[in-house]
Amino acid sequence: MIFISIGILFVCIFSGVPVCFAFLTTAIYFLVSGSYDPSFMLPTGVNKMSSVVLFAIPMFIMAGGIIAKANIGDRLIDLVEDTWLGRKKGGLGAIAVVSCALFGSITGSASATLSCIGTIMLPRLEKAGYPRGYRATLLTHAAVLGMLIPPSALMIVYAWVGGQSVLASFLAIVFPGLMLTALFVVLNFILLKNDPNLLMVEHLESELLCQAKRKKQLAALPALALPVIVLGGIYTGVMTPTEAAAVSVAYSILIGKFVYHGLTWTKLKECLLHGASATGSIMILIFCVMMLSRIYVMEDLPSKILQMFYAVSTNKYMVLIMINIFMLILGCLMDDTSAVLLCTPILVPIVKEIGVSPVQLAAILAVNIGMAGITPPCAPLLYFGGNMAKAPISEMAKPTVILLLFAWLPTLLVTTYIPQFSLFLPRLILGM
Repeated sequence: MIFISIGILFVCIFSGVPVCFAFLTTAIYFLVSGSYDPSFMLPTGVNKMSSVVLFAIPMFIMAGGIIAKANIGDRLIDLVEDTWLGRKKGGLGAIAVVSCALFGSITGSASATLSCIGTIMLPRLEKAGYPRGYRATLLTHAAVLGMLIPPSALMIVYAWVGGQSVLASFLAIVFPGLMLTALFVVLNFILLKNDPNLLMVEHLESELLCQAKRKKQLAALPALALPVIVLGGIYTGVMTPTEAAAVSVAYSILIGKFVYHGLTWTKLKECLLHGASATGSIMILIFCVMMLSRIYVMEDLPSKILQMFYAVSTNKYMVLIMINIFMLILGCLMDDTSAVLLCTPILVPIVKEIGVSPVQLAAILAVNIGMAGITPPCAPLLYFGGNMAKAPISEMAKPTVILLLFAWLPTLLVTTYIPQFSLFLPRLILGM
């Protein structure tokens, strides 16, 4: 019966049924078969939604929308542009990557990062002579840093479902996120080293340059303070992630309206409506997935999957490879939140059985799901980035393969097989 339900789930997904309804259809199968009673399944879905931790997700979404519409992202980009990156050939691409990392440290969302930074940077990259497919690919891959630079909405969901510390999950993805950022910057310079069509960022004479820099730096300080307040509040224990999300919304409104004057009441209303709509979608998804996840746990699906892995090999490192493949496939078939909601209750018992920390699994899962979002054939983020840049997927294929092989894969291997890489900060700061 359990494998029939999995078959129903994948048939629904491949048939184009929205993911949340695919989960609901599979859960209904257990009801129709008489295996479970509605009085058991419905309270499970409702109870899971009544968590304060979940309030952080829609608020970070709202903060991202406000930052994008209030031109706060422009200030962060201007600040990065004045560093040494702006004086190098291909430096504008590196600026785009670092800007995505900075923006991700505020919103925790890949799609919000791509929407905001892509809107700002794509015209600049085009003007500087960056190939259409390359600039679309670079920004799309860099936008995934929104998942891997804390605070991450993905890690909030993982910690909530897996019963782990949100702060520990945040700390686990810091080094993988920084490694990806560094590899993207290095590969960007290597790939564009011999491109004769690139234009350098124009600079003023020294005196005028210093005055312009000081002006930009002062203007960027309120924007730069936002990630400092959010991350500092979380890491010092002054604020919970939910409280930090609320502070990020309030602070974004204040500086967007009264400092940068880019936020109108109409734009604020649009952001709030978008946040409310996203909240409704997420709650429906959680309700459906949590019912199905509860059934899978009751049916002991984790043990069944582990037995299948052991049938291939009992070696811990081989099992980790199979877990990575399992997560990558699921991540390619559904959105990141759905994949985390489904994977977490299944994989946490499995990694505990083979002696892997669930906190390390948080980092492995984040890298896998992030990579799945830009891995063909599904690659929802890749198509989104291509549409924004008006670039066909054929032009994005080569740089995507290069970034997957020389940035994503090394990061995934290090995160999977060197536990200290993701566990160092949680152990140092939280004493785990």
